Order: sequence, then C-alpha cells, then structure tokens
Amino acid sequence: MSRPVVVDSVAALRAQIRDWRRDGLRVAMVPTMGALHDGHISLVRIALEKADRCVVSIFVNPTQFAPTEDLDKYPRQLAHDLDRLKVAKADLAFTPTVGEMYPAGFATKISVGGPSAGLESDFRPTFFDGVATVVAKLFLQATPDCAIFGEKDYQQLCVVRQLCRDLDLPVEIIGAPTIRDAHGLAMSSRNAYLGEAELKIARQLNVILRDTAVALTAGADQGDATAEASRALVAAGFRKVDYVEARESLTLAPWRRDREGRVLAAAWLGKTRLIDNLDVRSN
Repeated sequence: MSRPVVVDSVAALRAQIRDWRRDGLRVAMVPTMGALHDGHISLVRIALEKADRCVVSIFVNPTQFAPTEDLDKYPRQLAHDLDRLKVAKADLAFTPTVGEMYPAGFATKISVGGPSAGLESDFRPTFFDGVATVVAKLFLQATPDCAIFGEKDYQQLCVVRQLCRDLDLPVEIIGAPTIRDAHGLAMSSRNAYLGEAELKIARQLNVILRDTAVALTAGADQGDATAEASRALVAAGFRKVDYVEARESLTLAPWRRDREGRVLAAAWLGKTRLIDNLDVRSN
C-alpha cells in the first residue's frame, strides 16, 4: 500500500478508519491547512510515536477567514504536501473540498468561550468559531484517539482543548513544541509571503519576545514589559503590533506571578501577520 492513501470524502475516510479499528490500531490526527513545512512534519512524527496510524487533513477552512483576510492567496500546494507526507510516512491524507465539509444548507457553528477571549479574538472575531467548527467536524469524521497541534498557535491549542472538554469529545489533545528556523523564527505557512529583507525583520519577533519573557520572569511590571516589547517591534521594522500580552498557560486568563505563563504576540510585517509565543518561566 502506497503512503499516504489519499481520500477526499468523509465516507472513504471513515471506511479506512473502520478497517484500522477492526485490527485494533490506534489512530492519531494532524489537522492542517496544507502548505506543509518542517513544523507540520514534526507533528506527523509525534503522531506516529503516539499511535499506529496517522491521518493528516489538508483543508483551507474558509470559515476561519474574515472577508478581508488572505483566503484566496493562502498557499495551496497539494502535490508538494503529499510528497512531504510520503517521506514522513503518514498513512492517510484527507483532502476534502469545501462542498464536502460544508454542503449546501450547512447552518451550524460552534463557539468556544474561555481561552478564546481576547488576543486573536480582538482582531479576528470570527476566527475561533471557524476553528472550533471545523475541528469538531474533523474529530467526528475521523474519530481519532489523539490529535497533535503545534504550540505556535497557542491560543488555538487552548481553544481546542476547551472544545474537547466541554463537548466530551474523546480525543487526547497533544501540544507539540514550536519548530523554528536557525534564527529562531517560528515556522509558518505565511512565512512564504516574506521577502529576504522582511525575513530578517521577522526573526526579531522571537528575540524581542524572549527578552520580554526574561524581564517578566525577573519581576518586571507586566504593563511596562509588554509596552516595551511593542515599541521594540515597531523599532525593528514591524508595521503594526496587534498585541503583546502575558497570560496564564492553561486558561489564558491574565497572568499572575504564581502561575505558569505565556507571553503572546501578533504583529504585522507589510501585509503579513505573524504570531508567536514563549513560556514566561522558561528563561
């Protein structure tokens, strides 16, 4: 059997997974929007460590894009993605169309509270409804035992965990460390939008966040430290900063020093929006 098997219908996906279940196999899932990079491949490796079979979904989900966002130009490169999954030894690629995921008459959405409040939601108010809805559908379609999500999209990871707890979805959510390039820039499909000069600026995001995490760990005032980070990002060449904030790691409530924390940021470089985060107590 060639790897990965490629299916584009829910029926075919479920049929394959039924066969694996008959053999007593454990199934892991890696939901993606394609344009796979080393960060995605690291999730596949973890999935294959945690389970006998790995399903990777490739679907650019329109419901998590606002009308002004980059849905139309989001990178799509299915042939390249399948080549990468073959090398990574993923077992199945699920590549549904928009019509398969959202057939005519589709009228349901899932809204998750708690960790979705603030941060990304202040600037992308429909984003997490789209994420929660498509992730719930994927989990119901594939019924994985576990699913792997990167910590680069940290708020998304927290929202998915809340979704599974609240709806009693029997899927173990595993957070995977952010994969970075040699200069510390978090891997992202949107990095493909950046020219060489912009990449040099983008790599300052991780540096500035690390300085902020060090300052917060050492006892700096949160407001002062995050405001200084915003100023430093603009000075480094970022066009605009949406936020730099410290939050509790588990709940994303405002950070208190007696709790594990994360410092999270989103900033614009030209027309490209980059996000990143670091453990406040890691330094």
